[in-house]
Amino acid sequence: MISPKNIIDLPHSPGCYLFLDRTKKVIYVGKAKELRKRVSNYFNKNEHDSKTTLLIADIKYIDFIVTRTEIEALILENSLIKRYYPKYNIDMKDAQKYAYLHITNSEYPWLEVERNRDNTGEFYGPFVSGAIRKQIYDILTRNFRLLSKKPSPKIKKLINKEDYAKRVEKARQILKGNSEKLISNLKKEMNEASSKKYYEYAITLRNQIDALESFKEKQLIEFTKSVDSHIINYVISGGEVYLLVFSIRKGVLEGKQEYIFSYNEDFLNEFLLRYYDSAPIPQEIILPESVDPTLEDYLSKKRKSKVSIIIPSIGDKRQLLDLVLKNIHASFFGSMEKLIELKDFLSLPKIPIIMECFDISHLAGTNTVASMVSFNQGVPDKSNYRRFKVIEQTGGDDIAALKEVIERRYSAVKRENITRPDLIIIDGGIGQLNIAVKVLSSLSMNIPVISLAKQFEEIYIAGNKNNPLRLPHTSKALQLLQAIRDEAHRFAISYQNILRRKELLGK
Repeated sequence: MISPKNIIDLPHSPGCYLFLDRTKKVIYVGKAKELRKRVSNYFNKNEHDSKTTLLIADIKYIDFIVTRTEIEALILENSLIKRYYPKYNIDMKDAQKYAYLHITNSEYPWLEVERNRDNTGEFYGPFVSGAIRKQIYDILTRNFRLLSKKPSPKIKKLINKEDYAKRVEKARQILKGNSEKLISNLKKEMNEASSKKYYEYAITLRNQIDALESFKEKQLIEFTKSVDSHIINYVISGGEVYLLVFSIRKGVLEGKQEYIFSYNEDFLNEFLLRYYDSAPIPQEIILPESVDPTLEDYLSKKRKSKVSIIIPSIGDKRQLLDLVLKNIHASFFGSMEKLIELKDFLSLPKIPIIMECFDISHLAGTNTVASMVSFNQGVPDKSNYRRFKVIEQTGGDDIAALKEVIERRYSAVKRENITRPDLIIIDGGIGQLNIAVKVLSSLSMNIPVISLAKQFEEIYIAGNKNNPLRLPHTSKALQLLQAIRDEAHRFAISYQNILRRKELLGK
């Protein structure tokens, strides 16, 4: 989950985005071919209709789920809308139903499009893409000459019943996803047409192949069987486990849950025991690796019905694990791209995973305070934020105040052996930078330091002869530095306001 200020953290991937209000209630769900571009449009455009303007004013948080394709995003959008009933989606897709292809139950079955499954016969779908549904329909009615409506007595006399039954059976196999042989034959036919320069016909065949391959590629977000499942995957980085749980209920993805915790050798078993101590236990738990075999029995007894723990190596369920992994990288490690850019621009010895930023705030030279915010992998690490009440009477001298705060912070870091940051950021210009460097030198601490001056967003780098430097406003590295600096300023102002209120109340 991110704030609207951090849209650059969204991936360039298809998926669904969720807008949440200040209470973290979902108020809108949308799908996108490219998440970052689509969500950015809400905040970059100057003019919107009245409903969208109200929506934007209510957005305080943004969440997202990455999918493999735009079609999967469509399915997921529909299920999320039905789950949350967001107030800004009420008149939109939540009332729609996607269409099925229906092979009728009759002597000479015909193929038709149905919105409901009220009739007898065989239903395939639903198809969330009208274009793909039409392509499949066209292939079956043209290539296999399936009837598109109830045949008249005259037409029945012209049909070879045995031959027609074979064509219907082939159509069933295609609709079930067993279309490899047909695709192979169509490709041969397309190559022959192209070699004979029948380009228009070759294009038609290519479109038919694309339609079959799109249909053959099963849509993992919506299953045909009604099994409640959890798909769990993780990444270990820097001694931390980044874990994601996808919840599937009645074959439809309902949402995701994110967890970060310290790594130990038995973390997966421990997580499952603690998680399912309170969470509903599904019929299936899909994992990337095996766990203690007694866990399956324990969960089955707790659920009072069979629980299957599955570790797939191939197939749809393996692809689901990969999809969860893709979401982990998008959710937790989306900032890595801008961290790498920042490392290269500042010529840092390593990627600045941990960054600490300082800001000084005072009111006409009084109530001088300082803030230190910590960012880990490009996102706020609020557990490591620090506030300082400046002891020395500096009379509004920001540099003197900064000197005191830097000395206090990094003397403690050195004394208590606290993890050192990869980069220190100072809100200010060359004066603030120089005093920070001087203090760190006196402490014999070699930590890269920069300062960011507000007026022109100029960057001063310790020991750089080309100071100040500027990054283009579109730079992800600059946007990250601005976000960190602004957070430090916000945190300092909030502390100053607390002290001021206490002073007014005589506390």
